[in-house]
Amino acid sequence: MADTTRRIRQLCAWALSSGRPLALWRAPGAETPTLLISRSVEAAYAGLPPALDPGAPAGFAFFPFRDSDHNPALFLPADLLYSAQEPEVLRLSSDQLREAVEPALAASPSPTLPWHQSRQPAPATATKAAYEALVLKGVDAIRSAAVQKVVSSRALCRPLPAGFDPLAAFDMLCRKYPTAFVSLVSAPGAGTWLGATPEVLAEVTADGRFRTMALAGTQPLTPDVTPLTAIWRQKEIEEQALVARYIVSCFKQLRLREYEETGPRTAVAGDLLHLRTDFEVNLQQVPFPSLGTDMLRLLHPTSAVGGMPKAEALAFLQEHEGYDRAYYSGFLGPVNVEAPGVARLFVNLRCLQLRPDEAILYAGTGLTADSDPAREWRETELKLQTVGTVLNQLTVNS
Repeated sequence: MADTTRRIRQLCAWALSSGRPLALWRAPGAETPTLLISRSVEAAYAGLPPALDPGAPAGFAFFPFRDSDHNPALFLPADLLYSAQEPEVLRLSSDQLREAVEPALAASPSPTLPWHQSRQPAPATATKAAYEALVLKGVDAIRSAAVQKVVSSRALCRPLPAGFDPLAAFDMLCRKYPTAFVSLVSAPGAGTWLGATPEVLAEVTADGRFRTMALAGTQPLTPDVTPLTAIWRQKEIEEQALVARYIVSCFKQLRLREYEETGPRTAVAGDLLHLRTDFEVNLQQVPFPSLGTDMLRLLHPTSAVGGMPKAEALAFLQEHEGYDRAYYSGFLGPVNVEAPGVARLFVNLRCLQLRPDEAILYAGTGLTADSDPAREWRETELKLQTVGTVLNQLTVNS
């Protein structure tokens, strides 16, 4: 494993020093990570979300909550692939690329790598009073029928521990959250993002199944509150039901009736509990070959991160939230990397953005007419701890 860690560090150093974007990820339940590097950031700019079909290019999607000049939609081509499952194999798109990377594999990279930085200024940290005021505005909008649901969020700036190593933080998240999608993405302009998300946005499996999920409602996992004993309030049940109904409405827009719905059930995500409903379609039994692509474009941004109706909720956030989410609550994941036709895309939750001397953490909460501002603030505090644990732990160990 030490040789694999060294190889990943060597390849990251080569990519970063030559201005290339990269994505390192560990899929839920997997034992080893995969590293993808693109030839250039110019080749990574994307317009529409990626096509989820076997003939589409292989790469890694990294899409913002809202596409903008500051936060471009990216699809990183799989010009170089390295999997810790096959530590002796390096898959490259050309001999020219192999010649460029070979000297890096003989070098000893510095513990401090030149991670890419964002062009965007850091968002301001919201105070408790400011966030609670935002929640009240959201509740008022729901009670006045301007929206059915809105998902408010906030950012938190925290100093980085001395000598903070993103690769060590990635490894720590992999160990702490074995069922999460753990990622480290770094691209010129977009910056460097680290996360451990529990939420599938769109998945197409090797055996021809499309999957997505409705994940909403939050409470802490404790010795006394487990998946078997958790009791959910009406507010959280309603919040989760709205997300599930939104997914069903997307199926209806495509005139698809042949889907399986399982749940809601209580699911564990790190130190938190959520309500979760799973949806699955057997693509071999329905006449919808482009279902994955069509659903991805209908779902993003989901009602679990924006609200509903979508246009009205997004307009509310644009006016009142007070900061740019960038890639928080966007989506990310590999397409056609594992095999042709296989895609695993996740909502970019429980994430932080790395800057030279600080980390920007993000968290949000779904609001309904019964939302209590103080409880919503506490929920964001719980969610910030998921990825923020690496800052706490590495501070202690430094």
